[in-house]
Amino acid sequence: MRDNLDLATSAQELADSAPAGSVSRAAAASVAITCATTRDVDQARTTLDGLAPEEVRLAALELFDRLQGVQ
Repeated sequence: MRDNLDLATSAQELADSAPAGSVSRAAAASVAITCATTRDVDQARTTLDGLAPEEVRLAALELFDRLQGVQ
């Protein structure tokens, strides 16, 4: 399992390459910030569960799972 800082780095790389203003960019940036500022994956998931709007929350949770290798 990857730690939060590894997840944050990967998510930031995805955010940097996503089109400006896209849901993908917002979701990846949210995952990057959340992972960089939480202690562990459980706390990160709890924080991501509170994102709004729903479209960004769902995309962020999907990305978070993908980065962790969860199918």
